[in-house]
Amino acid sequence: MNQGKPGPPGDEPTVRPETPDGDFELPRPARAAAAAHDEGDYELERPRPSETPLPPPRTAPPAAGPRTPDEGATPPATPVPDPGTGAPGPGADAPGPAADVPGPGADPTNPAAAQDGGTAVRAVPASEAGGAPEPATGPDEGQVRPLHDPDPYSTPPYGEPGPWAPAPPVQHPGNTPAHGVPSAAPPPVVEAAPPAPDSPAVTPPADPWGRYDPWAVAAAATPLQQADPVPTDGKRRRGRTRRTLIAGVLLLALASGGAGGIVGAYLERNGGMGTVELPQAAGNDAGRDPGSVAGIAAQALPSVVTLHVSGAGAAGTGTGFVLDERGHILTNNHVVEPAGDDGDITVTFNSGDTAEAAVVGRDSGYDLAVVRVKGVRGLAPLPLGNSDNARVGDPVVAIGAPFDLAGTVTSGIISARERPITAGGEKGDGSDVSYVDALQTDAPINPGNSGGPLLDTEGRVIGINSAIRSADGGDDPDGGGRAGSIGLGFAIPINQGKRVAEELINTGKATHPVIGVTLDMDYSGDGARVAARGNGGGPPVTTGGPGAKAGIKAGDVITEVDGRRIHSGEELIVKTRAHRPGDRLDLTVERDGKERKVSLVLGSSGGD
Repeated sequence: MNQGKPGPPGDEPTVRPETPDGDFELPRPARAAAAAHDEGDYELERPRPSETPLPPPRTAPPAAGPRTPDEGATPPATPVPDPGTGAPGPGADAPGPAADVPGPGADPTNPAAAQDGGTAVRAVPASEAGGAPEPATGPDEGQVRPLHDPDPYSTPPYGEPGPWAPAPPVQHPGNTPAHGVPSAAPPPVVEAAPPAPDSPAVTPPADPWGRYDPWAVAAAATPLQQADPVPTDGKRRRGRTRRTLIAGVLLLALASGGAGGIVGAYLERNGGMGTVELPQAAGNDAGRDPGSVAGIAAQALPSVVTLHVSGAGAAGTGTGFVLDERGHILTNNHVVEPAGDDGDITVTFNSGDTAEAAVVGRDSGYDLAVVRVKGVRGLAPLPLGNSDNARVGDPVVAIGAPFDLAGTVTSGIISARERPITAGGEKGDGSDVSYVDALQTDAPINPGNSGGPLLDTEGRVIGINSAIRSADGGDDPDGGGRAGSIGLGFAIPINQGKRVAEELINTGKATHPVIGVTLDMDYSGDGARVAARGNGGGPPVTTGGPGAKAGIKAGDVITEVDGRRIHSGEELIVKTRAHRPGDRLDLTVERDGKERKVSLVLGSSGGD
């Protein structure tokens, strides 16, 4: 098989300069090389050191076929005949450029590849050539023309890659096959000879149009490297040291607190490290000031009793106190009223002893009653004080059995004096209404305190606890279901209680001081008006009574008693009953818009 037009004998192969488009021509083989080719394979001559070295070869499998002893040489490329004529193409008289394509029958799977400035050459052995090419004649002998003019803009042959497809591989103009040679397979790559030892290494230019492979081996990526440490100056070092110290102190405090909590919890659960003995004051019984609440209570409690009353389907609890050694006990009328005439009254002393009692006398107008126990000796009566000496703000002590809690002691002050109140009235006819010119106190008084003593700082009785004003409007301390104390308690002055108690003990009845007139209780004006008609159809002013003697007539309005203004008929009754029969009263009477002063001596009427 011919390899082209042989040169003169003894000619040395030369490297032709690159063409303007970057291609170059391989030199024709010498005669000896041609002769050697006739006998077998041949190799291309290595470039001299003075010539431009080839770029580093790509990695490719070694070329198949026998090789000469000089393993570094590359066989020259065999011109490929025209498939149509079998003759070599234009320029076939000289070694073809890197764009030569193997002819029919070539093995594309075992090419020897090399890259030289973008030029790929396929070395075709003589044995694989289809026939000896005919020498080419013409003015372009020895040079291969490209299929098209070089692109000054280096535009890729397939245009720009699309946005969703990878960029096609770049094909340089040198890879274009010669005129008349079809491109039946990808351009072969010839393994290039390594550069001479004295030639500088040439790095192939980066391929901007290289195909991007997202699954490339990670090892090919540039390895990460740590950033250099930032130098720390003295100020930062001191700040770091300070933070370290603060963190250490906080950790130490936290650990200490946790340890202390654990130890404390252990000691609390296990009773400490040893036997616990708490300090305590000495057991001597020190005396109390007789004027203190404790001193007053100690003195008065033995003389205060609790009454349990039952009879006629009713029952109640109240309080009383001993009046004398004969066994007389003073209490409220509404306490013993449930017993009636044949009920049971049981008296319980502070010592716990009990005794039966009987009613000596009672009066609903004053709400007072006296009972007597028999067969009891060693009674200690309570001393009686003078209620006229009481002043607002004086400390007081109340003793009773609220809600059947015997021996309860409370304390407070006198909140007001001569407070007119009325209590009772359950019967509807007014026969059970009590009128009291009371002492007001804030000492707690509750149902069950009724009939108990109100004591001054000397332990003397100045009042009998009788009524309370509750939040729901109730004023009976023994009424069932009524609210307790709200600091509004009322006591009958002892001066009035003493007189009534004496009358009840001596006669069984109490007398009431009277003016001798009938009052209009429906009058809504200021003062107390004398009614136009008396009880039972009699005259409104009792004939020959204190009022008639003073000149009082029906329709007159009484506005003052002893110089103090009154605002209702109840207040006039309260002020009148605060006196004894035979006491003199000074009244102010208004008639036909004119006022005049009158004076009269109180009369007496029997109580019930």
